[in-house]
Amino acid sequence: MITRRDALKATGLAIGAALILPRLSMAALAESVPVDGLMQPGPLGDVWLGPKDAKVTIIEYASMTCSHCAAFHKMTYPTLKERYIDTGKVRFTLREFPLDPLATAAFMLARCDGEAKYYPITDLLFDQQPAWAFTPKPVDALEQMLKQAGFSKEKFEACLKDQKLYAAVNGVKQRGLETFKVDSTPTFFINGERYTGEMTVDGIEKIIKPILGA
Repeated sequence: MITRRDALKATGLAIGAALILPRLSMAALAESVPVDGLMQPGPLGDVWLGPKDAKVTIIEYASMTCSHCAAFHKMTYPTLKERYIDTGKVRFTLREFPLDPLATAAFMLARCDGEAKYYPITDLLFDQQPAWAFTPKPVDALEQMLKQAGFSKEKFEACLKDQKLYAAVNGVKQRGLETFKVDSTPTFFINGERYTGEMTVDGIEKIIKPILGA
């Protein structure tokens, strides 16, 4: 079992392709789950973007050290947000599914300052992923990165020592694994339909435009 102590070790973790589960066909894995259960928030609550009455709801399970997740957030998410979330057509949330101790630590840091800092920090870490996740001393690099978000050394260390937060992040993952059968990242639930693998703007639009009547 991974402990909190593991999440603090700057030991040059080999976080690469071996830790990132295979990207699979979205079409082959599209299936429904009960929407009522899916919409229930986990132990950390959900940080939603977009209105409650949006016709389309997208829930993403991701790992901060997953290269396909980072690619989605750099290449697809900005356009999705501009075209659909900011215009009130889509409601979106990112849920924690850490694949390794470093990803757990990153999500803990993103949650430390509450909802207001969640997306600024996750966006920063996805955008700069190679600069901290794939370095000889990733936790040291992560600490330097979080200085941009106003984290002092004391705040950084206190956040990673928060056992309640550690348990909650892993609780979100465990619920996704056991209840919604999430087993790789990124995994998306679009109005209750599950799609596994990195998604392009075109791929998402093929799914959501018929729902939106576009």
